[in-house]
Amino acid sequence: MALKLVIGNKNYSTWSLRPWFFMKNLNVDFEEELVYLFEEDTNKQLAPYFSDSKVPVLVKGDLQVWDTLAIIETLTDMYPEKKGWPQDFRARAIARSASAEMHSSFNALRNALPMNLRKRFADYPINNEVQKDIDRIVSVWEYCHKNASTKGSWLMGDFSGVDAMYAPIVMRFKGYDVKLSGFAAEYCDWVANNPYMQEWVDAGLKETQVIQEDEV
Repeated sequence: MALKLVIGNKNYSTWSLRPWFFMKNLNVDFEEELVYLFEEDTNKQLAPYFSDSKVPVLVKGDLQVWDTLAIIETLTDMYPEKKGWPQDFRARAIARSASAEMHSSFNALRNALPMNLRKRFADYPINNEVQKDIDRIVSVWEYCHKNASTKGSWLMGDFSGVDAMYAPIVMRFKGYDVKLSGFAAEYCDWVANNPYMQEWVDAGLKETQVIQEDEV
């Protein structure tokens, strides 16, 4: 039975990007259903799903999984051979900790720098609270890379769920011209140049809908 991933606007929806990017990089086959958010019929389109009119939703038969992190964990259970988390116990624990922190934190950055693939700023002003979030994210990335059990350009060496969780942060950093150096700068370039990220961005740039609250 085919998997379906219900997502929102590719230009804006960070939570939709995460499981989509995860599934693409792990070569998980799925059908995609895109629902434009904040439209008159958005709630009607999402009514069949037990997600409180939110995206993303993973659907397999009568199973519905909502919330990005839950989707990533479920997919890892469904496809253990895909190695969605690091195989080393310590590295896996660190990757999950970093992912959970992304899930629950960085509100200043989320509010001040919404993902909007159509926007590019040079020297965008960053306030102190947002800079604290940026500094913490960079330190998390460096900690992950330092504690990776395999060598590679992803946070834990090989691609895993933690890269999916931070993928929208990369696009925010790129869009708002956040100044980075060292591993953080290299990592942002690596993710931004990933063919699946480029596929997502290309699709997002073709969208014409405007969500005003995400237009800075």
